[in-house]
Amino acid sequence: MARHDGQRERAAFWASSQATLAHGLATARGDEVVLLLPGDRPGALARRVAAELSASLGRPATAGAAPASGPASGPVAAVASAYSEARRCAGALVALGRTGDGASAEELGFVGLLVGERREVSGFLSGAIGPVLDYDARRGTALVKTLNAYFGTGGSLSRTAEALHIHVNTVTQRLDRVGQLLGEDWQEPGRALEIQLALRLHRLRTHMPDT
Repeated sequence: MARHDGQRERAAFWASSQATLAHGLATARGDEVVLLLPGDRPGALARRVAAELSASLGRPATAGAAPASGPASGPVAAVASAYSEARRCAGALVALGRTGDGASAEELGFVGLLVGERREVSGFLSGAIGPVLDYDARRGTALVKTLNAYFGTGGSLSRTAEALHIHVNTVTQRLDRVGQLLGEDWQEPGRALEIQLALRLHRLRTHMPDT
């Protein structure tokens, strides 16, 4: 689903042409064009649609995507569910200041948990802290525990060390490893928020394994 600002006929013609080329379907609804296209990478497809439609219109077009498969009572319900999710994705992109971009719910971090039909917690955890979880699992380390303590003490190295009963240098070494695994920007406000939310969700899932 792509949102545009005006030029409805031109947008509808572009969408119809794309659907014909890809053996899909297209329709126009107000300031939206809706495409049902084959593919298993909805996020990448949304970015292509946003870029190409923006170029065609000469103004930003924002595209949200969702797979048409999933829990539903039938094909019509599946498509309707996918359309609703794609529409929310496009709205979220605009709200986040990403007009002219494209994405699927699973690519929107914790925002995707709010707009996605399937509430893909596993995908969110994998994207936010997956490398740290894997590292701990493989090596028996305590990076997740260290991150929980670090954020819980407001980012204080000394208080983290006290909480874990380890030396400050050990805390520093562990956080350096986190930086290597998650990227140097892991403490930037946006990333840090996602990581903290992921840590809480992981803790909940650990105590509620059936969720």
